[in-house]
Amino acid sequence: MRDPISSVVCPYCGAGCRFGLVIKDGRARDICYDSDHPVAQGALCPKGNSALDLLYHPDRLLFPYRRDSHGRRHRISWDEALKTISTKLLQIRSDFGPEAVGFLASAKVSNEENYLFQKLARIFGSPNIDHCARLCHAPSIVALSRSFGSGAMTNPIKDLENARCILIIGSNFAENHPVVSRWVWNARDRGAYIISVDPRVTPTTKMAHLHLMIRPGTDGLLLNAMMAQILREGLENRDFIRSRTEGFQELEPILRSVNIEKVSKQIGVPLGDIITAARRYANSSASSIIYCMGVTQHRSGTDFVASCANLALLCGHIGRSGAGVFPLRGQNNVQGASDMGALSEFLPGYVPVGDVERRRSIVSLWNQKDIPVGGLTITEMVDEILSGKIRALFVLGENPLVSDPSGAETERALSRLDLLVLEDIFPTETAELAHFVLPAAMWAEKSGSYTNTERRVQWSPKVLDPQGESKPDLWIIGNLGRWLGIWESIPTPEEVLREINKVVPLYGGITPERLLGRREGLIWPCPEENHPGSPILYVERFNRENGLAKFYPYDADRDATPTEEDTFSLITGRVVVHYNSGSITRRIEALSRYEPKLEVTIHPKDAEKLGIRAGDLVTVRGEREAVDAIAKISSQVREGSLFMPFHFPEANRLTPRDLDPLARIPSFKDAKCKISTKGT
Repeated sequence: MRDPISSVVCPYCGAGCRFGLVIKDGRARDICYDSDHPVAQGALCPKGNSALDLLYHPDRLLFPYRRDSHGRRHRISWDEALKTISTKLLQIRSDFGPEAVGFLASAKVSNEENYLFQKLARIFGSPNIDHCARLCHAPSIVALSRSFGSGAMTNPIKDLENARCILIIGSNFAENHPVVSRWVWNARDRGAYIISVDPRVTPTTKMAHLHLMIRPGTDGLLLNAMMAQILREGLENRDFIRSRTEGFQELEPILRSVNIEKVSKQIGVPLGDIITAARRYANSSASSIIYCMGVTQHRSGTDFVASCANLALLCGHIGRSGAGVFPLRGQNNVQGASDMGALSEFLPGYVPVGDVERRRSIVSLWNQKDIPVGGLTITEMVDEILSGKIRALFVLGENPLVSDPSGAETERALSRLDLLVLEDIFPTETAELAHFVLPAAMWAEKSGSYTNTERRVQWSPKVLDPQGESKPDLWIIGNLGRWLGIWESIPTPEEVLREINKVVPLYGGITPERLLGRREGLIWPCPEENHPGSPILYVERFNRENGLAKFYPYDADRDATPTEEDTFSLITGRVVVHYNSGSITRRIEALSRYEPKLEVTIHPKDAEKLGIRAGDLVTVRGEREAVDAIAKISSQVREGSLFMPFHFPEANRLTPRDLDPLARIPSFKDAKCKISTKGT
């Protein structure tokens, strides 16, 4: 007799892979591979392969507890926890107003849980609802929405194999989204030309025919130079520009004025390589752009993304198979959390909170007259805690003490709160400061839908019972809403999805009944129940009101600031065996043994100048703080730059809090540091 196998969505990155869990005697005993899945085709990365280690890890949170003024934990019942938390929240609202409470949603919980959480926050009266898309792809939402009408990937991952040229900029997907590599290799095997833009040598750059090893932060200069070269040679798609875009007349003079020879020196890339990249991208019959946080996490992140969009529009490489823009999302539901309105400036379906008519149409479905506007982002909430305006914070499955910039400042802020509530699966660094910690069920212990980086919405069923007293996030959010007097009953995931069908037109036809019958899910927009979904966007028109895409000019020269001679550009990023703040993967021995401690990579010439040897304990000093790390010497980084994985608590203590003015993302990739051996 065969053991029952249940297919679930992987809890890690945004690729949206599925795998089967072999269940026996109520426990998951093994993983099996789904060779029919449209993204992974049975493949899993090291993290996905170790997923069982999460379910039964001894560190799991299994019961609610509160922490007293001496830091001691006290186990409490769910009724006591929710009653006390709700009483404190209501008291803070009464004393200081609802805007004194902040809510952080999660890119790791389901669409239904994020939707209900942001609904709770807004009906409670707080406009301060945000989540970690603010720290990774907020510029994609802002820039691509302005240019195309939607802030999401334009084509399915599999469609990359149909590209004839692929420009990869600021993405190391071979480590961070490994299953994407399959489709890029397929494209290369079919004759596609691969260009990788990265200040480091990575497994991804080794896939490329041409590696442009630019100086950190010069992405906008490079993209403008490529477009300038395309115009010099008349390689732009004038018919596409004329019939399907607007605003080119504002961008063209900026591009015509670009001195490509000067840019070559500014970015540290040979002129011939810039010209080759421009020609290859423009002349290809179908070109795609893949980008990630190497583009977005800058003071000018929105401008960098707009430049990617400008390049695609200039050559007409969008709205066709193999031709599109591919922002790769980092967590398994960061796309869905954004779709569900877990952002301070957007309601579900990307309705701007300032759009009075559309806002009231949504809140009328919630039986409300109106909701507050003008909410704060994650980073801004921390600032307002320090100013005394935010008094309480409810954190759903995030670890801001590690993932937010300027970690020491974040720690000071969280320590000042009158009330900090954390809902999570493990006791994280943030949990050490929380007044209440609520144990959440894991992904296989609850049902719900998740939206991957290509807009694919998939249902993941409950196949195991929650351990201990842990509860599904929807149960916790639903019960908190009851204690707060916001609603009377706790909805099921299916009931919440049916409400989403009414509120979010993109999800109108993605009903529970359709998802439950499709392991491959449905790709939004899917407005009606008989709609097949929309794998490729903008085939006939863009999603802006007039149907046209829009060029947004960017004068990249203003960001060409040189680095001081003894100062290094710090690049933070992911490594294949770890995930986000590391609160999960640093607990998994099969993963953490490969990267057990924080390392900082430095170029051999820089190391020699500073007397640093491999394995030395070094001190890296940022603008405000200093951290210790183990020196790793490699020519995989440029001279004058350092690389540090951000999965360790120390890394983001060095990153600045400066924000992109439009997307309000912190400038993680703009840190300047000095390095020396410990004690010197």
